Amino acid sequence: MNPILLARLWAAALLVLLLAVWEGAGRLGGISALVLPVPSAILQALWTGLASGYFWPHLLATVQAVLLGLAAGASFGLLAGMALAESVLLERVLKPYVVVSQVVPKLALAPLFVLWFGFGMLPTVLITALVCFFPLMENTLTGLRQVDAQRLQLFRMLGASRLQTLVRLKLPTGLPAILAGLRVAVVLALVGAVVAEFMGASQGLGAVVIASQGMMDTTLMFAALLLIAALGLLLYQACLLLERWLMRGHTMAANPAGPRR
Repeated sequence: MNPILLARLWAAALLVLLLAVWEGAGRLGGISALVLPVPSAILQALWTGLASGYFWPHLLATVQAVLLGLAAGASFGLLAGMALAESVLLERVLKPYVVVSQVVPKLALAPLFVLWFGFGMLPTVLITALVCFFPLMENTLTGLRQVDAQRLQLFRMLGASRLQTLVRLKLPTGLPAILAGLRVAVVLALVGAVVAEFMGASQGLGAVVIASQGMMDTTLMFAALLLIAALGLLLYQACLLLERWLMRGHTMAANPAGPRR
């Protein structure tokens, strides 16, 4: 049997086992649904929310915030990483401020963003972008600094400009590190969006979690968390597909003649 298929079957079997144990412990152990609802009740609440249309506006709001924040944060992170990699002076001047902006907890910044920009989508997008910025910047900076010294010297001997060296040598070489940063940013984007929705959003899956907490509806809360987990998996898989496509082109560019026989 295919090892990948076998691993997926084992993962599915483990999931079924965990859900069965959870269901049995909840029903036979007398655990209150307010503390820990059983999986069947969570799935029922999820299906009811999707069928009635309750979850769709919140899901759409979270997806929109994640995509906008990821696009903004990743773009600025990529550009900042390129700028810092090309200028040691710029790195020494600006990087301490970048690090300080990241060590401050985003949950502490959320009330300030709501105060400055009001309620709605904008504070959520800004916090998401701030969360996504650092992984792309750091990985881009690291990837561009890992260029082989001999190849760099060859480009200089051939008279390549800094822009040509960056586009034709440094970016292709640093592509794996940049894509690794994108994978991290995708996961953090969802976390940032949900955390921001906790504080000041009227729509979004994070707002559903807070509302269900206020109503003491633990089943609805778990259904929203299940949606968040499913959305995170889909975004991560989409990032992996993008990475495979880009790395296929990267491999073909690195070896245009193909393997020698």
